[in-house]
Amino acid sequence: MAIIEIKNVAKSFGAFTALHSVDLTIADQEFMVLLGASGCGKTTLLRIIAGLESPSTGEVWIGGRRVDQLPPRERGIAMVFQNYAVFPHLTVFENIAFGLRMKKMPQAEVERRVSRTAEMMHIEQLLKRYSGQLSGGQRQRVAVARALAMEPDVILMDEPLSNLDALLRLEMRAELKGVLAQSKTTTIYVTHDQVEAMSLADRISVMNGGRIVQAANPVEVYRNPSARFVGSFIGNPPMNFLPATALGDGKWRVAGTTFEGPKSQAAEFAIRPEDTSLADHGLRAEVRVVEPLGPHTLVTTTVEGQPFRVILESNATPRPGDILTVRPTPDRIRWFDPSTQQALQ
Repeated sequence: MAIIEIKNVAKSFGAFTALHSVDLTIADQEFMVLLGASGCGKTTLLRIIAGLESPSTGEVWIGGRRVDQLPPRERGIAMVFQNYAVFPHLTVFENIAFGLRMKKMPQAEVERRVSRTAEMMHIEQLLKRYSGQLSGGQRQRVAVARALAMEPDVILMDEPLSNLDALLRLEMRAELKGVLAQSKTTTIYVTHDQVEAMSLADRISVMNGGRIVQAANPVEVYRNPSARFVGSFIGNPPMNFLPATALGDGKWRVAGTTFEGPKSQAAEFAIRPEDTSLADHGLRAEVRVVEPLGPHTLVTTTVEGQPFRVILESNATPRPGDILTVRPTPDRIRWFDPSTQQALQ
């Protein structure tokens, strides 16, 4: 069992606090993605789990064993880096076998594991080649195979696909998800790419300013952001936000239109661009930019001076300067507290 428990972990570098009292539990065989912008603390947290950094305070437990005071080699982990870290002077076989050789495993076991993981990553035909003869995607497969060959309790991945082109990233995402599910290994994956996070994760931990803002499955994070930051960060394009005026008894005035909402003193209205449609009654939106994107059209408008994006069917042909009447889907509207930035139920 490779349950990972992060207990009250904080990390400071001099006067700068990179992590603030992080608590997180990752289930056995779960694929957890740490998602956030550069500088949010996700890589620092990964390095603490790996043993490459020490926490200023707090504890790290793996499989019921406290590991934050153990060296990396004793934690039962393997790591895949952004730059692959494939040794150029070794063949693919010896790259995959490197960790096994360090553990002085018998040759027969080395060959078994290398063969098995090479087949999983579809690189068995490359075992005799050197890394200089490989493409970026092939080198990344070697790096993943080397980690899997160790049969670790936990695999840590630090933006492993960021150096690949878009089409290859798509291919590798699908392959990684299948291979790691097959290996039944607990995985922590760091990325700033929300598409990777949504497609790979069992759960996503959204980080901001050294804190975990929300940890939930991808659909929950997308549909029910727990904080305004999550709604503004997740989604391409992100959520629209508009100020709201309380009318009493759970009714709110938003850009001249009345909506049912929370019974609170103050609230901010939010809706995703795809959760809107053209209608006879709704928000009055002035078209600024029209972007045909194949299966749909992204229209950037302003509603009472606030930017507001809508996604329309591809046959929609609005032009800059047009006035649209936009109806938000009622059950997709979300509300946030303007002072705390937290979601209102």
